[in-house]
Amino acid sequence: MPDKKAGALAADRSSLGHKVRYALRNPARVVPYASRALRDAALRIRHRGDHVSYYRAVMASDTARDPKAAVGSQSEKRWLALGQMQFDYLVGHGLSPEHRLLDIGCGNLRAGWRFIEYLDEGNYYGIDISPDILASATDVLAERSLQAKLPHLTLTRDLTFSFLPEGRFDVVHAHSVFSHSPIEVVDEALANVGRILAPKGFFDFTFDRTEGAEHHVLREDFYYRTETLVALAEKHGLAARFMDDWEELPHGQSKIRVSAE
Repeated sequence: MPDKKAGALAADRSSLGHKVRYALRNPARVVPYASRALRDAALRIRHRGDHVSYYRAVMASDTARDPKAAVGSQSEKRWLALGQMQFDYLVGHGLSPEHRLLDIGCGNLRAGWRFIEYLDEGNYYGIDISPDILASATDVLAERSLQAKLPHLTLTRDLTFSFLPEGRFDVVHAHSVFSHSPIEVVDEALANVGRILAPKGFFDFTFDRTEGAEHHVLREDFYYRTETLVALAEKHGLAARFMDDWEELPHGQSKIRVSAE
């Protein structure tokens, strides 16, 4: 799990120097990284210029090996802990059972099953670009005996939210989505989320934060400056603020909240 210390925030993980230093400190990760790099090179050629199709293929590959690892949890214990952290944070910030929640990149319901259990029937909407991880989500739904809560699970290929009604959601949530998204995908979401937010609703999203040069690693992991994302939200008429209390939690990503001005 990445930390948020000054050195980590300034690091350019795409640079050769950083990769060499990291390899020397973590020799056991060299072979897995090389394998991932080869896979990603092949997928980029196959899905040239289409990040959604490319990342859908990444998720298919990862889900086939381990659905929990595919959403960034290397163990059942960590999968449960990260889901609990997301749930506790939103409930602590006012999420109530009667609210409607849109979970962007819901994955295999790491946090989603807790939201489904807590919210009133039909109030959970989960979307994802990966049919493979959504199939895994239905397994989790059955394992947790939550079928009667009638959650909505929908496959999508963009973040225009064009199939969703205006002013519908009290809370929109995207955990570890923008950390895997190029800036044009982030821009698309921020350009359209205001339409589906309820009058007092808010949109929380996490991101991999850097205080140095913005960069990506293998077109899978993207690092943004806070001011870049705040300015992007403001361009679309949204008020944005950095969530300092999230920084206190044991999670490597940072969080921004946006709402209609």
